[in-house]
Amino acid sequence: MSKKIILLADDDTDDTEMFCEALEEINENITCHCAENGNEAWKILNEITEKPQLIFLDLNMPVMNGWDCLKLVKNEPVYKDIPVIMISTSSHKNDIEMASQLGSICYLVKPNSFNGLKQLLRVITSNLGTDLRETLINVKESDPDHIFICEGNQ
Repeated sequence: MSKKIILLADDDTDDTEMFCEALEEINENITCHCAENGNEAWKILNEITEKPQLIFLDLNMPVMNGWDCLKLVKNEPVYKDIPVIMISTSSHKNDIEMASQLGSICYLVKPNSFNGLKQLLRVITSNLGTDLRETLINVKESDPDHIFICEGNQ
């Protein structure tokens, strides 16, 4: 089984630990690079030798927020094809629309439970690649409170 690479930017250390622990339990062949803000995520993206198959960006972070990091990623030809999932505790319609406009594939409201997060990450990480968008659409049908599909972004 090939190694899967994910980049996570989130300034909440508890959320980051829970995210990484969930990934570890799901699949030991997942490498997750973690950043505390968008600036750090951008540095990691430019330093690692293999591009991640997926990027998770929290909206509200110090130094550089998720929006600014998403703009950088989507404006850089080398990275623009990497799917980005915006994550937040809120489900404000404006945030979901902004994620779509800026090129995110999906907007994810952070689940309250470890098992909920693990279940979502299991489905997402097992479908990295060409089926990710279709998978997210299917997950939304069974979990409409956490997944919001960004229209027009493949």
